[in-house]
Amino acid sequence: MGEKELAELLHLVSRRLRRGYVDRLVPLGLNPGQARALRALAEAPEPLRMVRLADELRIVPRSLTPVVDALEEAGLARREVDPANRRSTLVVITPEGRRMAERAREARRDAGQDLFTVLTEEQRDQLRDLLGLVESQFR
Repeated sequence: MGEKELAELLHLVSRRLRRGYVDRLVPLGLNPGQARALRALAEAPEPLRMVRLADELRIVPRSLTPVVDALEEAGLARREVDPANRRSTLVVITPEGRRMAERAREARRDAGQDLFTVLTEEQRDQLRDLLGLVESQFR
């Protein structure tokens, strides 16, 4: 097997991580986009306007509509009129949505633990530090 480029290896590992995460989300009735939206809502100090949530997720607002529709249908979030601007809509996470956000976080963590089990604790720490260094250049 020829030596793979670093970018190719990172892409392959990322795909495996995503697959493990998706496999754990399916029994929860979530897809990754819904889980990301729940995470953003759970981490926000207050309900987010639809436009702000779309910005947080780096998607266009019209792409957010079906995500919020699905979260509402599942009882994980609800839309409310923004009292500060009646033309804006807030997305409010429900208590069940907070519980589901935590379950999705656990699913992501478990997928990572399964994927990186081949590494020692020291190797995982080193990889975390290296990836953090690469990511920090974009903040």
